[in-house]
Amino acid sequence: MPSVAAVRWIFALLVAGLASAAAAQEPVPLYDSIGLNIGLNCQWKQKCMAGQQRAMKRALRYVKTQRPPAWRVQLCNHNAGRGRDRIDWAGFDNCVRNASLQPPARHWARRRARA
Repeated sequence: MPSVAAVRWIFALLVAGLASAAAAQEPVPLYDSIGLNIGLNCQWKQKCMAGQQRAMKRALRYVKTQRPPAWRVQLCNHNAGRGRDRIDWAGFDNCVRNASLQPPARHWARRRARA
C-alpha cells in the first residue's frame, strides 16, 4: 500500500497535468487581436464582450452581403473608433446600417490667384 505522501504526490502530478492540458487548448489572448480589442473596450466584462462579438459578426455579415459604399464604411469606422486600432463594434454596426446617413460634404480648397 502506497504511503500518504506518495498518494499526495501522484494527485499533485495529475492535477498539474490536467491544468496544463486545459491551458494548451485555450488560445493565448495576445495572439487574438480582435478578442483583445473587445476585451480592452469592455474592460473584460463578459456581458459587454458577448454583445460586441454579436455586433461584430452582424456588422461583418451586413457589409459582406449588402456591400455598402466605401464612404459609409470609412465614415462609420472613423466614428466608431476608440483610440488607435480600437473599434466599438456595436457603434459600427448601428452606423453602417443607418439609412439616413449622408455622404460627407466635399471640401474643395480653392486657391485664389494672387495679383
